[in-house]
Amino acid sequence: MTDVPAMTDLLRDTPSNWGRWGDDDEVGALNHLTAAEVLRGASHIRSGTVFTLQRLIGHPEGDPVWPGRTPAKRTMILDESTWDSDTAPSFPGGLHYADDKIDAFLQGSTQYDALGHVWYDGKIWNGYDARTTVGGLGKASVQPIAERGIVGRGVLLDMARFRGKENLDKAETFTHADLEECAAKQGHTIEPHDILLVRTNFLRLFYEQGPAFYDDFCEPGLTYSPELVQWFQDKEIPNLVTDTIANEVTIDPVSGVALPLHCALMRDLGVALTEICDLEKLAASCAEDRQYSFLYVAAPLKVARATGSPVNPVAIK
Repeated sequence: MTDVPAMTDLLRDTPSNWGRWGDDDEVGALNHLTAAEVLRGASHIRSGTVFTLQRLIGHPEGDPVWPGRTPAKRTMILDESTWDSDTAPSFPGGLHYADDKIDAFLQGSTQYDALGHVWYDGKIWNGYDARTTVGGLGKASVQPIAERGIVGRGVLLDMARFRGKENLDKAETFTHADLEECAAKQGHTIEPHDILLVRTNFLRLFYEQGPAFYDDFCEPGLTYSPELVQWFQDKEIPNLVTDTIANEVTIDPVSGVALPLHCALMRDLGVALTEICDLEKLAASCAEDRQYSFLYVAAPLKVARATGSPVNPVAIK
């Protein structure tokens, strides 16, 4: 596609939440998750069954990351072999211990984006100058999100099962109307302030294909339209959670623009984006008992000025 529009032109008429929660706001649509929403989410606990949604860091078959990022590397610093040396640390009583460290992109595993993670036209979320990102995010970093936490009613939208597939295909798209149809088939509705968890099972192909997974890289996902953005605005969706690396189809098939929903939803509406989740056990449970709503709880790490943070979200049914 040769005539790819500028993000400014593509999103010119989409809604904005800048200033809605004050000029100093840094958590955006998560403001919808009030104490009442926490209680609404808790009311969907039926059995107390817990599902953790983080993908394993250091998976034997590799860790899926955005192209250009490298997987986390864990390094052992101390173990029993350390005490084979005469220079090993000595503690009264003879204590030995193991210690290790990790070198990782903060968005190199299951993670939350900071609202200041992406931008266009020199402005990040809430109209803050993009120059506030230099050297670390001075505004709209992941820290305010981590400090408040994310708790509310989660709903699983199993798009793979809805379409009768083990996983969605490369560049396969769906819309808000498809999400509504999926929910109806599952026997529920999408309500205002719901946290949306969308299953594609696309990352199954990463573990099967290895490096070939990144050939002509284009993930399946939601695709941009003004109507979709308005739907997110009308539903006051606080958080979009997916099992893909980037939440949306990588290259919009109509406009040719890369990741326009990161800009329309996160930068303009303040919707929190959560990526690379493992939804398989949760999805199997939902398919079995037909309960697709639950309490969703997440707490990213409190990292000062960071663009994102690892997280291990929890769904409680």
